[in-house]
Amino acid sequence: MRRNGGGVSLDEIRGVTGTSKSQLFHYFPDGREQLVLAVARHEADQVLADQQPYLDELTSWPAWYGWRDTLLDHYRRQGRQCPMRVLLEQLSPEDEGARQVQTELLETWHGKLAAGVRHMQQQGLMRPAPDADRAAAGLLAAVQGGAVHMIVTGRLDALEAALDLTLGQLRADA
Repeated sequence: MRRNGGGVSLDEIRGVTGTSKSQLFHYFPDGREQLVLAVARHEADQVLADQQPYLDELTSWPAWYGWRDTLLDHYRRQGRQCPMRVLLEQLSPEDEGARQVQTELLETWHGKLAAGVRHMQQQGLMRPAPDADRAAAGLLAAVQGGAVHMIVTGRLDALEAALDLTLGQLRADA
């Protein structure tokens, strides 16, 4: 699915994985949509895993800039293809499972950023305002907006600028 997009048929998946139809339906009894959701969950987990070890350790400015660099490298390698977007386009916009996958990803990501901001604010390394949740929301919006810009244009400059400006505004010594 990552290589050929979400429009891959179950027969193509069976051929690549060497599984029988009965095996496929044993693990995904509801069929293709259930399989696409499972792959989307995996991709959502990968989004967070690709930001490690920094995302869980945002306790210093070197860690924040390491996270920034790792994120930029992730999007540089990914290029214009966003695996989550490709997969979720295969599902109905009203699909509750797709909405849940996206919501869980964003809430987890937001929580990790807010925890890092909170820690830095307690150490006096980030400005006390905005509060940690609002700062995390701004960082996440910067990432998402920059990523959309990169997918459309193929350039990382907007993502890099958004991250640099947002982090710069949070620095207590700025």
